[in-house]
Amino acid sequence: MPRLDGMALPEDWREACLAARVMTPEGPCAVAVLRGAAFDMTPAFGTVSAWLNEPDPVAAIRARGVPMPLDLPAALANSAHHRKDPAKPWLLPPVDLQAVKACGVTYVRSMLERVIEERCRGDASQAEAVRAEVRAIIGEDLSAVKPGSPEAMRLKAALVGKGWWSQYLEVGIGPDAEIFTKCQPMAAVGPGALIGVHPVSQWNNPEPEAVLAVNARGEILGAMLGNDVNLRDVEGRSALLLGRAKDNNASCALGPVLRLFDAGFALEDVRGAEITLAIEGADGFRLEEAGAVGAISRDPRDIVGQLIGPHHQYPDGAVLFLGTPFSPSKDRGAPGQGFTHRPGDVVRISAPRLGALVNEVARTDACPPWGFGAGALFANLAQRGLPRR
Repeated sequence: MPRLDGMALPEDWREACLAARVMTPEGPCAVAVLRGAAFDMTPAFGTVSAWLNEPDPVAAIRARGVPMPLDLPAALANSAHHRKDPAKPWLLPPVDLQAVKACGVTYVRSMLERVIEERCRGDASQAEAVRAEVRAIIGEDLSAVKPGSPEAMRLKAALVGKGWWSQYLEVGIGPDAEIFTKCQPMAAVGPGALIGVHPVSQWNNPEPEAVLAVNARGEILGAMLGNDVNLRDVEGRSALLLGRAKDNNASCALGPVLRLFDAGFALEDVRGAEITLAIEGADGFRLEEAGAVGAISRDPRDIVGQLIGPHHQYPDGAVLFLGTPFSPSKDRGAPGQGFTHRPGDVVRISAPRLGALVNEVARTDACPPWGFGAGALFANLAQRGLPRR
């Protein structure tokens, strides 16, 4: 696994406001890093969720945070699964009780790949032929089509007339976004951890995404990186298998830290970010691709408005994967077979001002089982005499 250290933090992390969760020998801590200085938020709030639900989480750092001698680059370096020292601090996913939600089909490239999966019924050997057929009929530049607009509805009618309407095009250019539960609160893994691919799958991929943090009031507080691991063949067989394709042991990664919005970083900076995906296989395979967050077909605020509001609440807040700008399709084996993971792949998802999220791929049953949930967290906080709210 590539080195995890200060180079995997946001390039300007010493000028940023960051939220992190740090595992210590006593238990997990909610930690703020403000202009390079670390503050323990656990004595005041117990959880990252409670802290971020404050009216002003950034102001709460100075008001209620306890200075702590945390070496953030060293904690990140100690997060690598193959050389972790449990006696020293290491990084967990930067959220805890928040719901973990995700959007699908929010980018043209990923939308077309979903249509391809559907039409070849999860058979990777047919993907290239179907890809060419799809592009010949609907083209590739749908980026100017606003979802739910009259133009989008005219395109829908034309595709229905050709017999090519798809459930993925429905959520890609229709009025309603696809928003689903990626995993349960606290089931995600953090930087350096093994990330799981179910062995039933023969066609799968990472999904590099920007992830927003949203409080209980629906306010967008900041952003981080995420890997929404996907089993393409499973979902391609039927969209009703989305849970099987998406929610498996260690199949969701978040981190390395959550960057909170402040005077120097805002939602516009997230929109302007470019996400780079690099994969290095134990077999010598290498892949690198990049995509712009701003190529998204739906405005992030609109998607958050569909996530939370009068019709659905998240009292502990939520995190929201915005969707992947691209799905890697470079052939790994025979021509036309496309990309799929192999155990030992090292996946690096990066953006200059969000850092780098690095994980190594393993079978889901070879990843450490999830055993520390909300009940264990509350029991640990009680044992330490800390707030539970």
